[in-house]
Amino acid sequence: MTDRPASWHMPTPKQMEKLAAEAARRPGPSAAADAPLPPEYWEAVLKDPHADRTGARTQQRRLSEIQRHVLRISCRRCERTVEIQTADAVRLYGGNAVWKDVAQRLLDNTCQQRTGRHEEDGCWPAFETS
Repeated sequence: MTDRPASWHMPTPKQMEKLAAEAARRPGPSAAADAPLPPEYWEAVLKDPHADRTGARTQQRRLSEIQRHVLRISCRRCERTVEIQTADAVRLYGGNAVWKDVAQRLLDNTCQQRTGRHEEDGCWPAFETS
């Protein structure tokens, strides 16, 4: 008995020659595909106002720097959403508190996913970018 799948078989020498001839006839990848992009392209990409839509900047901001009226955080694990007004968050946690830390604390305070294992406990925050 062998470990090979039933559909696997070694090509015959004639089939291998045919495959090699086809590969030699096909054109290789174009040189344009390997050419580096011009610096102007990368400057335009980095200056694009839509480039930083990940919310990473908002996560690292202090509560006093955030202009939105309502802050919203949801859990990727249990799909629960928690909202808090920015003014209330500043009153409860202070203006110097980082939004990422406050959001994690808000989710953890009402977490339903408790297993007893530290690695598995808690919610997985998904920050809203709008």
